[in-house]
Amino acid sequence: MIDLYMWESCPFCRKVLQAADRMGLREGEHYRVINAAPGTPGRDVVAQKGGKAMVPFLVDGATYMYESDDIIEYLRKNAKG
Repeated sequence: MIDLYMWESCPFCRKVLQAADRMGLREGEHYRVINAAPGTPGRDVVAQKGGKAMVPFLVDGATYMYESDDIIEYLRKNAKG
């Protein structure tokens, strides 16, 4: 399952989730949202795996990705809705 590390206050995170919704993707079925607000274990994972404490951050197996537009394109090509 695709993990999306997000922070509720992040407009770029909301952009990714809105795009996923428009694609017919559903949390728990196509992807999992992990809280990555500052100071959370999720943010620590983002920094450890990606090298930057920045969200949104996608993890799908060995694929790690920042940048909302890149994540949206990845979901369009790789998640089945």
